[in-house]
Amino acid sequence: MKNDQVLKQVADMVGIADNYVSAWGDEAQVDSDTIRRLLAALGYDTKSDEALLESANKKLRPDVLAPVKVVRRGEPMHIEMHLGQSARISDFSWRLETEQGEVLEGWLQSQLVSDERAEGGTLVFALPDDLVWGYHKLEVFRKRRKSPFEMTLIVAPESCYKQDDLNSNKKLWGTSVQLYSIRTNHNWGIGDFGDLKQLVADVAARGGDFVGLNPIHSLFPANPEGASPYSPSSRRWLNLMYIDVSSVTEFAQCDEAQQLVGSPEFQQRLNEARNTNWVNYSEVSCLKMAVLPLLFKTFSERHLEKSTARAQQFLQFVEDGGESLLHQAAFDALHAELKKEYDSAWGWPVFPEQYRHFDNAAVQTFIKKNYEQVQLFMYLQWLADAQLAEVNELAEEKGMVIGLYRDLAVGVCDSGSETWADHGALCQDVSVGAPPDILGPLGQNWGLPPLNPEVLKERAYEPFIQLLRANMRSCGALRIDHVLGLLRLWWIPKGESAQDGAYMYYPVEDMMSILALESHRYQCTVIGEDLGTVPDEIVDKLATAGIHSYKVFFFETAEDGGFYSPKHYADQSMSALCTHDMPTLRGFWHCDDLKMGEELGLYPNQEQLAGLFDSRAESKQKILDSLAWHGYLPEGVGHNAAYVPMDQQLSEAMQLHLAAGSSALLSLQLEDWLEMDKPVNIPGTVDEYPNWRRKLSTTLDDIFTRQNIVDLTRRLTETRAEASK
Repeated sequence: MKNDQVLKQVADMVGIADNYVSAWGDEAQVDSDTIRRLLAALGYDTKSDEALLESANKKLRPDVLAPVKVVRRGEPMHIEMHLGQSARISDFSWRLETEQGEVLEGWLQSQLVSDERAEGGTLVFALPDDLVWGYHKLEVFRKRRKSPFEMTLIVAPESCYKQDDLNSNKKLWGTSVQLYSIRTNHNWGIGDFGDLKQLVADVAARGGDFVGLNPIHSLFPANPEGASPYSPSSRRWLNLMYIDVSSVTEFAQCDEAQQLVGSPEFQQRLNEARNTNWVNYSEVSCLKMAVLPLLFKTFSERHLEKSTARAQQFLQFVEDGGESLLHQAAFDALHAELKKEYDSAWGWPVFPEQYRHFDNAAVQTFIKKNYEQVQLFMYLQWLADAQLAEVNELAEEKGMVIGLYRDLAVGVCDSGSETWADHGALCQDVSVGAPPDILGPLGQNWGLPPLNPEVLKERAYEPFIQLLRANMRSCGALRIDHVLGLLRLWWIPKGESAQDGAYMYYPVEDMMSILALESHRYQCTVIGEDLGTVPDEIVDKLATAGIHSYKVFFFETAEDGGFYSPKHYADQSMSALCTHDMPTLRGFWHCDDLKMGEELGLYPNQEQLAGLFDSRAESKQKILDSLAWHGYLPEGVGHNAAYVPMDQQLSEAMQLHLAAGSSALLSLQLEDWLEMDKPVNIPGTVDEYPNWRRKLSTTLDDIFTRQNIVDLTRRLTETRAEASK
């Protein structure tokens, strides 16, 4: 290209920023080659200035009627049309069919708001302002034209749903847990939906109103060591390893399964899997997949072949799941088959060529020849969905205000079912991540292909809508990981490092409105993980949209290094002491994360490491000062952080200090109740540390019979009630 002017002009039109404010407060420029590659990934011709402009004019030329318009209830229902000056307005009529089946009709001329076509602008007409929430079909007819112009009109509430107790300022508390980490004396070496039932009942009995989960998206049954819940195969389906096998209806009806599970060898393997301190995913998968196909065989014989009511429920689930369920089940079945032949078949990029996309003829042939195997994985998704729903129903029965709160990962793995069956919704020549910052001077590349904002609009946001619906099922709250992605994501050309990226902006107002609409339909509160560098432009948007922000105590510091009082946190927030990407409370206090980072070689610069130790010592002292100032430092605990260990007294003091705060929601980790030191995840590591595998140090039965935990939960409930006044 001759110069960068055209490149930056088109980038601006598309939503790619050519500069940004770095974590150090400086303005950083994006390399032109990065912009060029991102435009190419979006389908623009970047061979020359002329080609780029031509492709931009073609792709961005407005239709007569946009494919979608999103309006918040209360805003004017004004519809823009791009018509030539020669078009006669009197030739146009409109018809609106609401999602509820009501039909409204009229003429454009009688509802004209403005006509600025002469100045190169648009024609605007009005629809009734009292349209109900929903997804409506708008058609505009022109005389002598056979087919109408069509638009999906989405009418949404002003903000997201909140339970009545939240609206009345009740302060709630609950626990958060990595589901796989739960120990019981009856699971199969991994926490499951049966264990989750027990946890929900225990927390509810002690005054808690929710249990928060790590993402429970589908992973890779044929590659069980791909265990990161934040790199899922699909975000629309569930992790099959969470099925409580013994509770499946068919287990009680299948003699073969019961004999296998009851055998001494199988029982020994189960005990060994339970007693390890780290989840052995390969063994768990081997154990469960030895039994689950037997249960499907029983289901086929007892129900499918006889068309029973239970069979009809399954078939309805399959019909409702549609193409997306077929994609997931076909991928898992094919992956399992190929894994037998190629042990290194970790995902579809290394499948034989003919199997690398769902649409390929060889894949369709595989599905026809192996439909029972495909149906097996549909059955397993049905079991997982039903068991999750049972947990949520139990939470409601126990009177929990929220019940389960689920976690929506920021993206999908580039080797899983969603990318394998994608038809353009994902931009697969791009990965999302984060630009360089103080804690990560090289930035982060997460290896997750993002949703294409242009395709989202073309498809009336259908991929986003279906994603929300899948994750708002069977829960009372949804945490959106990296909620800033509704505004912008750091896009990195495939194969490049995180420094070589740029921010791609998304239609944030539209997406937040749709989020609000779906949250009301599913009666699901929304929590936005808004940690890190938060641009000013989204802070007010999140607040207005009714999205709870995320307040992590250790990050809520003033310029002098002191800690803000939790009583000054925004009401519309969830507060927490630690997260899955941080050390535990004990690990933080004793600097175990820094020591482990040094051992793993994460801090090759000793000067940097020394600075982190100094900063940690200062933070610990400021925490003690804050606890003492607010009256939460336990009697007998010293004021000099250098001599104060993290023990039960100090841990409980910090939790109660946070519980007295103004955040509507308070989430506490079970590992902090157990004074555990090892983290579940060390960001920036892959093979250096066994991420997403560490279990809790004891069983649920033991946790909730410990007197100190019984006393703590009582005091948490009392403190939260006092904070509600």
